[in-house]
Amino acid sequence: MNAPQSPDQTKVEQAKLLIDGQWVESRTSEWRDIVNPATQAVLARVPFATAEEVDAAVAAAQRAFLTWRHTPIGARMRIMLKLQALIREHSKRIAQVLSAEQGKTLADAEGDIFRGLEVVEHAASIGTLQMGEFAENVAGGVDTYTLRQPIGVCAGITPFNFPAMIPLWMFPMAIVCGNTFVLKPSEQDPLSTLLLVELAVEAGVPAGVLNVVHGGKAVVDALCTHQDIKAISFVGSTEVGTHVYNLASQHGKRVQSMMGAKNHAVVLPDANRTQTVNALVGAAFGAAGQRCMATSVAVLVGKAREWLPDIKQAASKLSVNAGSEPGTDVGPVVSKRAKERVLSLIESGIREGATLELDGRDVKVPGYEHGNFVGPTLFSGVTTDMQVYTQEIFGPVLVTLEVDTLDEAIALVNANPFGNGTGLFTQSGAAARKFQSEIDVGQVGINIPIPVPVPFFSFTGSRGSKLGDLGPYGKQVVQFYTQTKTVTARWFDDDSINDGVNTTISLR
Repeated sequence: MNAPQSPDQTKVEQAKLLIDGQWVESRTSEWRDIVNPATQAVLARVPFATAEEVDAAVAAAQRAFLTWRHTPIGARMRIMLKLQALIREHSKRIAQVLSAEQGKTLADAEGDIFRGLEVVEHAASIGTLQMGEFAENVAGGVDTYTLRQPIGVCAGITPFNFPAMIPLWMFPMAIVCGNTFVLKPSEQDPLSTLLLVELAVEAGVPAGVLNVVHGGKAVVDALCTHQDIKAISFVGSTEVGTHVYNLASQHGKRVQSMMGAKNHAVVLPDANRTQTVNALVGAAFGAAGQRCMATSVAVLVGKAREWLPDIKQAASKLSVNAGSEPGTDVGPVVSKRAKERVLSLIESGIREGATLELDGRDVKVPGYEHGNFVGPTLFSGVTTDMQVYTQEIFGPVLVTLEVDTLDEAIALVNANPFGNGTGLFTQSGAAARKFQSEIDVGQVGINIPIPVPVPFFSFTGSRGSKLGDLGPYGKQVVQFYTQTKTVTARWFDDDSINDGVNTTISLR
């Protein structure tokens, strides 16, 4: 197998590349350990593919595209149906590997897989999603219709925080539209991604239609500049996402780049207090805060500022432990480097004058003394010029700000450069309607803290959180992975009247 079957295996394996339907060992001299963030145990090693290996993967995809693009839609749909069945069958096994390499709780790992599975299920509807349009008799005997055709070889670059969901956002929709794909999983936790790719191969994805390469910046740049790749899909940090968008765009590719965030939850005093507090705490500290849609800022409006003790009490009750342990609420962050960054930003909040209401810096987890743990951390008295507000912390840290009115809250959220997601907690329909109308953020939740849409809709982050005008799933991604061809046709029979020569641009 190309990824561990369980996180407790004693032999350290080497992650493989998938090129033209074959799992191959890389010939690279550069490797990285895949480390369990709760124990620091080395689970496997991942290669940083050579330039020749990247070229071979792209070449395989280019060859496969010549035939795959003509595969009937029904055949593509049936592969997606088989894939979703296989993912359901193996989800618990994949979740164990995902939890071991990424640190999530088992329940959250299964949720990661399920949200990706929803996209696979939607991909099985491609027969209606990829339909063109038809207009009869637009001029005398003339019909016009459109075809939505695949664009060619596409590539996806995925982040560490969702090693199941994000890859499943990408390659199923791309290949079901008739394209071929080169996937570069996160080098920090690719093992669960590889298990999903194995299932795709088992489901019937032909050789060369889906390929996998591993690596860092050199591999990313090679994909962004390769002459045979037509489109790049990226999810990750703002710094890397901006680089990917600029480099790939300069080389003539379609690009969708989902990047960083600073997601606000605005709390009005008329909201349901218990439900709101629970929602804030779950959205802020779940997955150790390592979600691009995590709630990292609570804006307490008017008397809702009196709820701070409730938030602190609920957060203090969360269990910090290894993701594999029953009852865990908050697992470790993904790496020692990530922990150091989170701790540094907490220190900056203290230094800049915020009040540390709940301190998660010195949390101790018996039996996992070397784990990358940070406990739930809560700040009050935060201002918009502090680093804990201006930077995406990507850890279990919630900062709170206070304003007097909903108008002030809307202005505060709109002044932030990010636009990934926001939420409003209220029982007022008028306030909700005002908020969703005036807020300048692409994804809005009303009494929902993490407003990630289901696959029938499109992920629509905006402003500093997104580059490119089409989202990674839903109807928008079908547009991204296809090109429109318009056909205008007139047919004549033997008895047609000859209208003579027409030297104008008009049809008649």
